[in-house]
Amino acid sequence: MSCRGSLSALMLAVFVLSGCNGESDQVTSNASSQSFEGQWLVVNYWAEWCGPCRTEVPELNALDVRLSGTGARVVGINYDGLEGDALQRSASVLGITFPLMEEKRAAVYKLPRPKALPTTYVVDSGGVLRQELVGEQTEEGLATVLHRLRTGE
Repeated sequence: MSCRGSLSALMLAVFVLSGCNGESDQVTSNASSQSFEGQWLVVNYWAEWCGPCRTEVPELNALDVRLSGTGARVVGINYDGLEGDALQRSASVLGITFPLMEEKRAAVYKLPRPKALPTTYVVDSGGVLRQELVGEQTEEGLATVLHRLRTGE
């Protein structure tokens, strides 16, 4: 095998294995609004070229783990409208482990197009937008906002 062939094979193996983190159903570009019906959502718009988005991803990953089993989820939407394999590649570059939804599938939530990145929306279990947060967020800050909105405190 040539050097070029070896490099291609290695890159393919890295791409395939990068999705094998024990949570293979976590990152999915084909999530639909029905997948999250009846749950509170922390919907984050991100882009690979966005520096604050890159910094925010570990916080969102941690929040999604923290929210497991609570009736709430973190969901990512790519600002550039990437779909399918391109979306998966971009998410992999950023290390995203929370579920992804293609922008066209998120239309059911009637979220405004973000004017800046990152932008995070909190959507209640009935699909109603409850909060818009512009700028980089933290796990603790988002957990606090979500708790306040869910409990009315």
